[in-house]
Amino acid sequence: MSSLLIALLVLLVLVVLVVAGLIVFTAMTARAVEKALPRRGIFVEIDGNRIHYVDKGDGPAIVMIHGLGGQMGNFTHSLLDLLTGEFRVIVIDRPGAGYSTRAPGASARLKVQGDVLAKFIRSMGLKRPLLVGHSLGGAIALSIALDHPECVGGLALIAPLTHVAKTVPAPFGILAIGSKTLRRLVAWTVATPAGILRGKEALATVFRPDAPPADFATKGGGLLSLRPRSFFAASSDMMAVGEDLPGMIDRYASITAPISMLFGTDDGIVDYRKHGVAMKERIATLNLELIPGGHMLPVSAAKKTAEWLAVAARRRAIS
Repeated sequence: MSSLLIALLVLLVLVVLVVAGLIVFTAMTARAVEKALPRRGIFVEIDGNRIHYVDKGDGPAIVMIHGLGGQMGNFTHSLLDLLTGEFRVIVIDRPGAGYSTRAPGASARLKVQGDVLAKFIRSMGLKRPLLVGHSLGGAIALSIALDHPECVGGLALIAPLTHVAKTVPAPFGILAIGSKTLRRLVAWTVATPAGILRGKEALATVFRPDAPPADFATKGGGLLSLRPRSFFAASSDMMAVGEDLPGMIDRYASITAPISMLFGTDDGIVDYRKHGVAMKERIATLNLELIPGGHMLPVSAAKKTAEWLAVAARRRAIS
């Protein structure tokens, strides 16, 4: 056997061992994270999707949809308890996110997720609730309003994605993987170690200029993003945005539900001019409010966000 062949075999063995080690490390990390942060809600099955949600409080209904790479902890960390004294608040993990799962083979398209959540709203017996969408969740809320207007009494969108972005924000660059096979390989090998190494930096960028709470990784569920299925779902979500969002833009003017929008003027993830002011130009009746702050207003400006949501919910309740 030639020395070159021996060297190649040794290299192959090393690669296999490294990959196997990464897979084992990823699986152990996922188990540890889920043990530390167990599910906090209940489940309902919608068309093969197992949707995890928390239902708390009494009064007019508010349904909350989180953004890319997030889960219900984005709302339950600081915002939920500020609203449940007056409203019934239902916070969900989107299909594939948090503890929710997607139906086998299901698409991550905005429309598909919107269809699932519209069926969720109907299954809960909710009568035209206020629909809250943060970031990518805002685009999904808009999809529901366009395709299922009977499920929406009003829209309250926080830093929503409303138009096609030309560039991917830096913290989400690792999610830009077009191949499903490669996406799964990355999820089970390098994504978790990379998340551990770059987690604080990425979180700081998402919150900037506001400071992330010290307990966001636990109370806010941030550690759940270290699981391979969370990475795979988030990458799938991001890569599917372009399939529906361009076609939605020309339909925005047909939305009849009242729309309120809250943006931080220092948001470095979703620019208020490109996604807020531009939306105001399409829907003259849209109520756009700008405040100092970054992208994670449900956490970093929870009191202000709760007050703004309460106004939107009361308006919907009497409309």
